[in-house]
Amino acid sequence: MVFAHDTEAALQAAVVLANSALEPDTLASPAELTAFLEEWEYTGRHDGTQAELDEVRELRPALRELLLADRDGAVALVNAMLADLNAVPQLVRHGRHDWHIHAIGPDEPLARRIVVETAMAMIDVIRTDEMSRLGVCADDTCDGVVLDLSRNRSRRYCSTACTNRNAVAAYRARQATAEA
Repeated sequence: MVFAHDTEAALQAAVVLANSALEPDTLASPAELTAFLEEWEYTGRHDGTQAELDEVRELRPALRELLLADRDGAVALVNAMLADLNAVPQLVRHGRHDWHIHAIGPDEPLARRIVVETAMAMIDVIRTDEMSRLGVCADDTCDGVVLDLSRNRSRRYCSTACTNRNAVAAYRARQATAEA
């Protein structure tokens, strides 16, 4: 395990959220936002409104910028995010998860909680000098964010679709070379 569970979950959720802006947009309705929250086990206030969805959708460029920043740039972004939202780290325990850190109350608007949880997760990435675990998809036709939590740092693609597309292309190229 590279990071604590809550850090990994927040990073993975941030990557999914940032990549949801790619075509096709996978965060287009309040129901899709609810599914996202359930998948990534977000707790606290969830209004389920179009306004809440719009606020979360507006976060995607800032999350992408943070996830793809260099280390010093990420520090500046994290510090600004946490200061702007008056984040105060606290140990909490809920659901099936033991003590972990939250830095904003559960009654705060969802978009604010997402920003703070992502910023807090990025603190661990920065402190452990693991920025190389974040990057852009190796597929030439994709700009998705990749989070590599593998031991051997071998993840290159943002999704199974990009992985499969490139594997098929490589296979076809080998077949064409073998036939020539």
